[in-house]
Amino acid sequence: MTPDANTPAAAAATSGVLLVLAHPALERSRANRALAKTAKSLPGVTFHDLYEVYPDFSIEIDVEQARLLAHDVIALQFPLYWFSTPSLLKEWLDLVWLHGFAYGLEGNALAGKRLFVACTTGATAKAFHAHGYNRFSMDDYLRPLEQVAYQCGMVWETPFVVHGAAVKTDEALRAEADRYRERLASLTAVQADGLGA
Repeated sequence: MTPDANTPAAAAATSGVLLVLAHPALERSRANRALAKTAKSLPGVTFHDLYEVYPDFSIEIDVEQARLLAHDVIALQFPLYWFSTPSLLKEWLDLVWLHGFAYGLEGNALAGKRLFVACTTGATAKAFHAHGYNRFSMDDYLRPLEQVAYQCGMVWETPFVVHGAAVKTDEALRAEADRYRERLASLTAVQADGLGA
């Protein structure tokens, strides 16, 4: 079983993937629940559900910064809400990824770490292009997070996106969860290879 980010064992972790889930209604989500279940089952992945830990948005900055420092890969999993992250994830970024810690002249705590985004959308992939309903690509919508990685000296990993999440069959969701498992496993494998170098 993988550690939960709220246990003492997780605080002692020195590597691996910190998967930060931000879904305000996970109990009603088929896609994010399937992805989260997969992530929890993987060795080397520390699972951290922001809405479960901080339902009142009272984020413990020092604790969260320690979590970030203890992992080599930071993964953010969320549904795309109004073409952005859910509000608690934005709050977490605003309060935890501070000047002097994550960026700035002396803010190099995250430099060299990797940032990986996994998100779900309600619309199909066809909606996300210049001639589609949503007018812009997913790369465009995720550009602010890519810029966060750049600003913090992190490596931006190719995002993992599940389109049309609400209308996928159970079989299709299982296939997406398998694809997610492979992607997370590749991140932990690269991280492990880096430790051996």
